[in-house]
Amino acid sequence: MTNSEIAELTEKHVMNTYTRAPVAFVRGKGCRLWDADGREYLDFVAGIAVNALGYAHPSIVKAVADQVAAITHTSNLYLIEPQARLAQRLCELSFGDRAFFCNSGAEAVEGAIKLARKYGHTKRGEQCDKIITAHESFHGRTLTTITATGQPKYQKHFQPLAPGFEYVPFNDLGPLEKAVDDNTCAVLLEPIQVEGGAVRVGDDEYLQGVRELCTARGALLMYDEVQTGAGRTGKWFGYEHSGAVPDVMTLAKGLGGGVPIGALVASEDAAVFEPGEHASTFGGNHLACTAALATLDTIADEGLLENARERGQQLLDGIRDLHSKHAAIAEGRGKGLLLAMELKTERARRLAELCFEKGLVLNALSDTALRIVPPLIVSAEECEEALGIIDAGLQDLAAEGE
Repeated sequence: MTNSEIAELTEKHVMNTYTRAPVAFVRGKGCRLWDADGREYLDFVAGIAVNALGYAHPSIVKAVADQVAAITHTSNLYLIEPQARLAQRLCELSFGDRAFFCNSGAEAVEGAIKLARKYGHTKRGEQCDKIITAHESFHGRTLTTITATGQPKYQKHFQPLAPGFEYVPFNDLGPLEKAVDDNTCAVLLEPIQVEGGAVRVGDDEYLQGVRELCTARGALLMYDEVQTGAGRTGKWFGYEHSGAVPDVMTLAKGLGGGVPIGALVASEDAAVFEPGEHASTFGGNHLACTAALATLDTIADEGLLENARERGQQLLDGIRDLHSKHAAIAEGRGKGLLLAMELKTERARRLAELCFEKGLVLNALSDTALRIVPPLIVSAEECEEALGIIDAGLQDLAAEGE
């Protein structure tokens, strides 16, 4: 089928929940994609920070093919060897003692919210159920996770929302100190706000202060690491940059290298679930956990944490060089390969379109910010190619005028 044929079929039968570019990608290799009409693109979206190893990486291809040929799914009524090994691996890499597996970031955050509520009830009393999150946060699309999300635009038309949430400014410890009380069971934050904050990095001093506050008040510190985890920032997990260790974290996106998986990792003290209190039919099955193990092994074996740091710095330096040429650029920011380029005007979506026309896949986080999240395998040459296309796109944008 051609791009136009797929677009027509989608328009007719698929529920209208996305604004889609009029192309269908049908094949990928490394950091490259090809659409149904045979056109090639350099991908700096990576499935929204999901395809950590790019496309058709040999380690993922072999691991998934071998696992499908053996067994794909049995359910959590039985022991699952790759699930046990993945839990061990995540705990060894992090602060955690126990892990629970599901299928998505939103599902992982739902699990964290339930865990926090039980922790509060059992440790401090039934009244202890308040969860504090940040303005401009993003925690998912389910009813409870849009409530946790500190952005009213995601909550419109879906009231009544789940009770028990309070919002405070991000990167400002004072309002949080006032909000945490005897009824607070947890503080839920992204160490780097991505969707709402357009890659706004939490200050080390702020995150360390939140850690100290939660410890002093008996509340759990929970990090939503759905987008910052699994090596995206140049470390295994985003919290490692500040050293402010959480009690609970959620993972998804890059963890499975393109295969859907979510994870909830907790310290022994916070891991209060008992049989029957939480579950996920597909969560942690043989296929997803095998893909995640292959992804983590490859990140370690191929030095992709270091590559994320080096290529991220290369891109930030390149954006700063472009800033000297183009008045439209305000700044570049982020950590590792989780970056944003902020414009001074509301032209980010148009710039993304112009770059797409030139063969570079980018994503506008807002009217003023572009998200730059290539696969962790991206090369120096590919980063230079992307910067060249952005440069050309900015020239076209300037030629169009305001």
